[in-house]
Amino acid sequence: MFALSLAKIRTTRTEFAEVYAAAALSVDNDSFAVAAPVSLAFDIEKDKDRFRLAGRVRTMLVLRCSRCLEGFELDVDAPFDLRYQPKEVGTADGSERELGDDDLSATFYENDEIDLEQLMKEQFYLALPMKPLCKDECRGLCALCGANLNRGTCGCTPTWEDPRFAVLRALKKES
Repeated sequence: MFALSLAKIRTTRTEFAEVYAAAALSVDNDSFAVAAPVSLAFDIEKDKDRFRLAGRVRTMLVLRCSRCLEGFELDVDAPFDLRYQPKEVGTADGSERELGDDDLSATFYENDEIDLEQLMKEQFYLALPMKPLCKDECRGLCALCGANLNRGTCGCTPTWEDPRFAVLRALKKES
């Protein structure tokens, strides 16, 4: 369902566009959930057994805020430019070969197929912010009672005292 069959590509330039249902993607993580249909569109350039896919993936992800732990939506519009080449098991004589510059910037495919689900997931991960926040002014959770401070204030009064100053407090009480 999510595989691009490279055997069917006969011309040097082809266009691909597809919309996948959000539920069709299997995302096994706690980082995000796919909340809207995923639009995947790209141009395919073929050079013998090497392929270049340049396009974009669009969807809506649901993330957890790193301060208040509430869910929020993130609009994803991620452009990509990927190069694919066949995965070589090894050389004919079993010896190792040196990697070239093309090998370091390319992704590999097997069985004349490119896994589009993996491509989309990679783009989702790359689109995730380092520290997801529901809004820039998110106040987070109370360190004492765990109340969401975005919804209002809690009745807690911070009583934390720096233990490094305990000796000074004791001296102050003695005098």
